[in-house]
Amino acid sequence: MKPEELSLSDFNRILIGEIPAFFFIELIFRAFLIYALLIVSMRLMGKRMSAQISRNEMAAVVSLAAAVGIPLMNPDRGILPPVVITIVIILFTNLVSRRTSRSENFESLTQDDLDVLVQDGVLNLATMEHTRISKERIFSQLRSLGIFHLGMVDRLYIEANGMFSLVKEKEPGIGLSVLPDIDPDFAKRKLDKTDDFVCCHCGTLAKTLISTMRTKCPNCKSVEWAPAVKLAE
Repeated sequence: MKPEELSLSDFNRILIGEIPAFFFIELIFRAFLIYALLIVSMRLMGKRMSAQISRNEMAAVVSLAAAVGIPLMNPDRGILPPVVITIVIILFTNLVSRRTSRSENFESLTQDDLDVLVQDGVLNLATMEHTRISKERIFSQLRSLGIFHLGMVDRLYIEANGMFSLVKEKEPGIGLSVLPDIDPDFAKRKLDKTDDFVCCHCGTLAKTLISTMRTKCPNCKSVEWAPAVKLAE
């Protein structure tokens, strides 16, 4: 159709397009087959497809969506090619899954490893840079897990699938607040300031702030400090 033939008042073209009316009956059949194909595919690729999926499963889902999308809507495309593509995707995904279950090196190569974002109440800046995760995102995640300051954190991991795992300190100490500055009243209710200081950049604790506020953090060399906080009594 030429551009000059397009019209906003052509509701038949806008709603139905240029396909014959009987194709809508065929769409019911195509949709049923495609839906059944996807259900069978997910079942054959295992229970992980209905939980937190890995990179391999995500690639499989995207590939399946690309394979079945066009035949579902295009009357010129048959359904058999997506079936062939789906079989290949299932076989390859199951092959990779079995290989990863038998080899940690292969699993690390295909799935990546977990990383430690917070260790003993201190941000792991090198890991944050490697994983491209900001301090604000970590603090947001900690708040969602009921953490108010870094002294409550023993370990915070980011798993290979992108999920966060938290190990809390058995006895929370003092640390850098993770509460936002825009809500000071809430912070005052939940946290008490102490006489110690923490690095604003990484959360490293300095028992005594040596001589001046320009003292460099021994961990990240930052010169920005804030009073360490503890849970309010």
